[in-house]
Amino acid sequence: MAFKVPLSRPDIDQADIDAVVAVLRSPTLSLGPKLDAFERAFAGYIGRRRAVAVNSGTSGLFLCTQALGLGAGDEVITTPFTFIASATTIMMAGARPVFVDIDPVSLNMDPAGVEAAITERTRAVLPVVIFGNPIGLDAVCDLAAAHDLPIIEDSCEGLGSVLNSRKIGTFGTMSVFAFYPNKQMTTGEGGMIVTDDDELADLCVSLRNQGRGRGGGWLAHERLGYNYRLSDINCALGLSQLARLDEFVEARRRVARMYAERLAGENRLIVPTEPEGCRMSWFVFVVRLAEGYTADQRNALLSRLMDRGIQVSNYFPPVYLQPFMVERFGYKPGDFPVTDAVCQSTVALPFHNRLTREQVDLVCTELQAALDEM
Repeated sequence: MAFKVPLSRPDIDQADIDAVVAVLRSPTLSLGPKLDAFERAFAGYIGRRRAVAVNSGTSGLFLCTQALGLGAGDEVITTPFTFIASATTIMMAGARPVFVDIDPVSLNMDPAGVEAAITERTRAVLPVVIFGNPIGLDAVCDLAAAHDLPIIEDSCEGLGSVLNSRKIGTFGTMSVFAFYPNKQMTTGEGGMIVTDDDELADLCVSLRNQGRGRGGGWLAHERLGYNYRLSDINCALGLSQLARLDEFVEARRRVARMYAERLAGENRLIVPTEPEGCRMSWFVFVVRLAEGYTADQRNALLSRLMDRGIQVSNYFPPVYLQPFMVERFGYKPGDFPVTDAVCQSTVALPFHNRLTREQVDLVCTELQAALDEM
């Protein structure tokens, strides 16, 4: 189905295309100069000592668990309101995700719940910057530090956000970003680990490249590793996109303001705004139905909008109620009531850098018409 207004789209210009074509005309398509250049530029942008490019944010999160030595019997505290990879990468390491319910305003992990969830088996904390909103991240990281727990900062949705004058990506022992086409910038597929710890970075460099060691031959493998490399083709696109990242962030803030202005006074919805104390890099624009509406009504609203050519989504279903989670851990509805209530009410509206005022107005007009029919 061709939508009048798609949910997301990448912002690709001629400079991006030229950068990719230049690599295609070179003799080195992988493990070449663009990889090193992208890593250095990205580390400099965030303000971390090292950056390690990988083929997805999921791969980055998993390599963090491996570099930190997480495994069977370990627990990692994280959120049930997130994209699935935040939890599954913990499980891939053999550890158990321990969920903490969310704050009903920021939609991030409730710091008080983090404190209560720490046990003798806790080995790390994995906070997520949901939708690009960093509020509460500092409090969670302070709690983890007080218990001498490493922090895997999942900032896959938060590139460009700033909390109390500090860039997202600088809070964790290791931090991870993602570059899927719906993100603030894209490499097609790809991700980046950042850290100030050279030993952890070196481990990730080896792990992403089949366990090869520095200076070793192509068929010399020092440890069990994986093929999580990011090609020079992707890195060239990343370098070109990174040069425009601040422009992208401001464009997305402009679109978020247009939505907020257009939906001001709409009492049937909870409309997100940029919190005080941060510069938010918006990943998506998610409104919520006000209290009193049911999950069935939300689902009907999504269907009506899709039928009208407005592509929307339910960001996010509860991670802990995914069928394999229920089967393995025995979770049931109501275990995390704030998460449940939020998940039953969300409507992710079309959102990308180049969304026009006319498109925003069309989306909101159709949204309010669909609400009138409920």
